[in-house]
Amino acid sequence: MPSDASRLPDAVLRPAPGNAFESTVEQLATAIRLGVFARGELLPPERELAERLAVSRVTLREAIAALRESGMVETTRGRGGGTKVVYRGAPMPESADQPVRHGADLADALSFRRVVEPGAAYLAASRPLSADQRAWLLEAAAAVRQAPDSAAHRVADSRFHLAIATLSGSPMLIESVTRAQAALHELLSAIPVLPRNIAHSTQQHEAVVAAVLGGAPEAARATMEEHCDATSALLRGLLG
Repeated sequence: MPSDASRLPDAVLRPAPGNAFESTVEQLATAIRLGVFARGELLPPERELAERLAVSRVTLREAIAALRESGMVETTRGRGGGTKVVYRGAPMPESADQPVRHGADLADALSFRRVVEPGAAYLAASRPLSADQRAWLLEAAAAVRQAPDSAAHRVADSRFHLAIATLSGSPMLIESVTRAQAALHELLSAIPVLPRNIAHSTQQHEAVVAAVLGGAPEAARATMEEHCDATSALLRGLLG
C-alpha cells in the first residue's frame, strides 16, 4: 500500500490523555469507524499500538477486548493470528430519539468542518504529489464510488476525506479533519441514506480529486466548500 496510506494510523492516533483505557477505546473505535483501519485489515502489533498511544500493553489488550465485545474486531491466536477489523459500518438508527447534535451544536460541527476540510484540500493541491500518493487518492475515491452498501459507503467516504487531509502534509489539519469526520459520521448515521445525495457527493469527490491532482489549490478549496455546503444543507434540513 502507498506510504501515505500506511501512515494514516500514525496521523490520527495520539497518546491517550488521562483515562487511558477509555481514551484508547475511543481512539481505536473512531479509527475503525472512519476507515483508518478498514474491514478485513489487521490492527498493528500490540507493541506498536501501545507505543503509539502511550499506554501499557495491558491497557491496550483491555481496550481491544472492549472492541471485540462491541463486534468491531475479532482476534485469532497462534502463528499468523492477530486482531482483524470486522466492523461493517453503522446501521440505520432504530429510533429518531437517538442522541444527535441539533441547533448550535449542529451548526458548530458543520462550521468547523467547512473551515478545516477546504483548507486541507487547498494544501493537498499545493503540494507536489508522488505517483504513490496520486494512486492512493484515486484508490480512495474509487472505494467510495464502488462501495457495495450504505454502511460501507460511509466508511469509505470518511477514509477519502482523511486521505485528502493526509496529503495536505499538516499533522494539525489531519487531527482536525479526523474530529470533523467523527462528528459527521455521527450526524449522517442519524438520517436516511438518499441515493440522489450519494450520486451528487460522488460527483463532487471526482471534482476535488481532479483539482488536487491537477495542482489547482483554489479550485480544490472551492469544490470542497461546495461539497461541505451540500452535506450541511442536507443535515440542517433533516436534523434542524
